[in-house]
Amino acid sequence: MKICTTFCVSLATVLVMMSNIVMAVAETHIPTTLDGPFDPVTRRFDPSLRRGSDDLPMTHPRLRKNVTSNFPEQIALAISSPTSMWVSWVTGDAQIGLNVTPVDPASVGSEVWYGKKSGKYTSVGKGDSVVYSQLYPFEGLWNYTSGIIHHVKLKGLEPGTRYYYKCGDSSIPAMSQEHYFETFPKPSPNNYPARIAVIGDLGLTSNSTSTIDHLNYNDPSMILMVGDLTYANQYLTTGGKGASCYSCAFPDAPIRETYQPRWDGWGRFMEPLTSEIPMMVIEGNHEIEPQAGGITFKSYLTRFAVPAEESGSKSNFYYSFDAGGIHFIMLGAYVDYNSTGAQFAWLKKDLQSVDRSVTPWLVAAWHSPWYNSYASHYQEFECMRLEMEELLFRYRVDIVFDGHVHAYERMNRVFNYTLDPCGPVYITVGDGGNIEKVDVDHADDPGKCPSAGDNIPEFGGVCKSNFSTGPAKGNFCWNKQPEWSAFRESSFGHGILEVVNSTYALWTWHRNQDNYKENAVGDQIYIVRQPELCMKDLKDPHQSLPYNSSTKSSSAINHLSQVEWS
Repeated sequence: MKICTTFCVSLATVLVMMSNIVMAVAETHIPTTLDGPFDPVTRRFDPSLRRGSDDLPMTHPRLRKNVTSNFPEQIALAISSPTSMWVSWVTGDAQIGLNVTPVDPASVGSEVWYGKKSGKYTSVGKGDSVVYSQLYPFEGLWNYTSGIIHHVKLKGLEPGTRYYYKCGDSSIPAMSQEHYFETFPKPSPNNYPARIAVIGDLGLTSNSTSTIDHLNYNDPSMILMVGDLTYANQYLTTGGKGASCYSCAFPDAPIRETYQPRWDGWGRFMEPLTSEIPMMVIEGNHEIEPQAGGITFKSYLTRFAVPAEESGSKSNFYYSFDAGGIHFIMLGAYVDYNSTGAQFAWLKKDLQSVDRSVTPWLVAAWHSPWYNSYASHYQEFECMRLEMEELLFRYRVDIVFDGHVHAYERMNRVFNYTLDPCGPVYITVGDGGNIEKVDVDHADDPGKCPSAGDNIPEFGGVCKSNFSTGPAKGNFCWNKQPEWSAFRESSFGHGILEVVNSTYALWTWHRNQDNYKENAVGDQIYIVRQPELCMKDLKDPHQSLPYNSSTKSSSAINHLSQVEWS
């Protein structure tokens, strides 16, 4: 009798547990893009919350230098190819002041010891080192020259393998502590990275720390950083306190100044992640950092190793790479994107070379969004869209990630402002946590529609447009959330992309204000590819995809103005 009682109680407990699991699954149904297009949803900014926070001081423990002499710091990984990895780091001390003298970059060696077992280093990789300067020939402005920046490419790696490594100069000796990384599986429709984190417009505020702590909890295997990294250009060269509006705080600055030590602080801030997880970056407008003589992007171009040469690009402003069965295309919004330019020619060639039977997923990223219903940066990069959108649509790009707008927005599948089942899913994640604060105004809010003279890009032409079809016909802005905008929310956070197989990928956006362990999902959806519908004209994976007139949308816009490239 006792056994029966125990059994009955156990059975009842199991039934209750199974019922709870079924209820939980029912309550957490995740929609798919096949359920769309979705009715637009806006989650308004909570006025009880602060829109942002101040920058962390350079004395903050996560920004301070914690190594001595020529020991490596700011260690970072980047994918070179499925069988090679970039390892980058900084040694020595940067200099800032009225007079600075660059050190000899060859004075400290660039070595990486690595192997498949902890403490057993069977190979040594050697690379190059460089120093850069940020100079301002204006009275009172401080100049900067960096520490020694090292880049080593490790070649001949095995896909899907863990490697342990140290970097530095063994002759001093000054080698780092041991770190490890894992190479991605070889490109295949059955192999994918576990979790890809996507961040934009990060900065170095308290909100930034929340984003990175939350991201670290989600255990990504790669970071996609879509521009505007440090916000070093929100400071005067003399440092002090950063400003959320540079032009407001420093209206008399002779040039857009930038406090380069923030780059060093950012490298230290990110090192716990980037020393073990590859981070793939693309430039944003805050990386322009002009010097006298027209010099720009000096820090971005010097500090980061990217697979430009490996992908046939002659510029670190745009490149591509594979991560398992995903082909990533990183585009530059602040270099020539015209259809007659080098970037466009490279993009077309890269798209033609993609074999969708090997890498079914095609993901693109750049800084400035084409689809954006916020008042901030509204139609700012319409010229770039007009030049490149048809090409991306023609080759059936699946997902596009952007930053720039300091809020979150996910679009319905769209092409040329018209809902299209074969258009990409555009996602804006420019909400990493920077000092400029979160954006809250929508272009369709009463009185918030920008004028055609607002939101002028820092690079390129101006192409402002009125809509010629749909509910916004004849207007510059919609009077309600556009139908191509599926979900938007003014909050800081980050995203995680988990590709399940050749047709399904789970996208999750995490809001910073949510508890990390429960209720952390601000938006979640399965993005589903439909090759049987959208790639039916592609007979040969290497063949240029003919434009499908049955899916091409009619023009949805009329040009107000188009300024030639400047």
